[in-house]
Amino acid sequence: MATTIPAERDETKFEDFKPAYTTHQARIEAERCLFCEDAPCIEACPTSIDVPQFIRKITTGNLWGSARTIFSANILGMSCARICPVETSCVAACVHNEQEVAPIQIGKLQRLVTDQAYERGWRYFESGEASGKSVALVGGGPASLAAAHELRRKGHACTIYEKREILGGLNTAGIAPYKMRADRAAEEVEWILGIGGVEIKTGVALGEDVTLDELEEAHDAVFIGVGLGEDTFLSASHEHLDGVYGAVDFIERIKLGRIDLDGVASALVIGGGNTALDAVRELVGLGVRDVRLVYRGREEVKPGYAHEWAAAKMEGVRAHWRTQPVDYLGDGCVSGLRCIGTDEGKKAIEGTEHTLDADLILLALGQATLASLVASADGIEIDGGCIRIDDDGATGRSGVFAGGDCTNGGKEVVNAAFEGKRAAEAIDRYLMGEK
Repeated sequence: MATTIPAERDETKFEDFKPAYTTHQARIEAERCLFCEDAPCIEACPTSIDVPQFIRKITTGNLWGSARTIFSANILGMSCARICPVETSCVAACVHNEQEVAPIQIGKLQRLVTDQAYERGWRYFESGEASGKSVALVGGGPASLAAAHELRRKGHACTIYEKREILGGLNTAGIAPYKMRADRAAEEVEWILGIGGVEIKTGVALGEDVTLDELEEAHDAVFIGVGLGEDTFLSASHEHLDGVYGAVDFIERIKLGRIDLDGVASALVIGGGNTALDAVRELVGLGVRDVRLVYRGREEVKPGYAHEWAAAKMEGVRAHWRTQPVDYLGDGCVSGLRCIGTDEGKKAIEGTEHTLDADLILLALGQATLASLVASADGIEIDGGCIRIDDDGATGRSGVFAGGDCTNGGKEVVNAAFEGKRAAEAIDRYLMGEK
């Protein structure tokens, strides 16, 4: 297997937040679709899945064809059905919203048919006739997987170089377990790689074990899909205390192992984005009684999705808005957080210093970018910490392409799937001598 997941891990304690449809429920829901000719839900999907077509096929009982419609546009359609923020994309674009009627539950319909494809062993794509060309794909996450699958369909040999011992990237190690578990992500990796002809080299890090020059020498083209790096910290004087962790690293430990939360009665999560919202909900799910969010802005301007915060509040999470962390309290182990209040512009207000008690503090302030791995390479430009690419995913260095979080700064998995496939199409044209 390309991805082996430990059997003993904390994520198995979580139940599915959005239970799957039965086939009967899916058909009833599908029959509510208006099958719009100029469907806004298609435009709202980065991979442009033909939503009306896949839903219409559900109404006729053609689940095989429905799944094929999805996978033809997005080979990661199974995971995206579970983890896409449909509340802000395809479902939000459904015309039923304008009629004050419940929108079609596109994600749950997509999950039903893609799950059927996996359970029944349906395969839709084969490797193309060998082109004699090979492509290196750096990083084993969604962008590289989508690119590799498309490149194999076109007959190009592929080698994925991944610094971890497991593949799947964010899907395997970072998705909230109540959305999708790591073993399900591993199943997707195996399903995608089932097309054959993709060599896997794990434990290989760009810049440490292999250089870009070496990859270019060994292959005819290179795709960089390295994602994002380590958690960002406050650079506070007591950041070394036990009980202070990066949220992304903490979530990975939940996904792939065990965490000892004995003695943790209260926890703070610093940040207002989607990682912070995932972290607070996971802490509640693991039994921490008092979980609070700390964000320097107002509730209305937090970057995290409103529907995720609504779910967190229902689960008992509270928040300290307009609160800026300053430093940690504790002697050896963290015992609290020293803070100061902020104004409407998120700037500190003198005289508002206060402390918050906590046995555990997670930081969800973003992640470092990994563009520095190729920043010194001639022809590759870095913009805002991200690798600059054109509309086809090409960098300024001939034969080197990129996609996913290392180019967009950290968007959704569906964006990575689109960017990987788009780059693969451009790589194919490059290898075949087309403009």
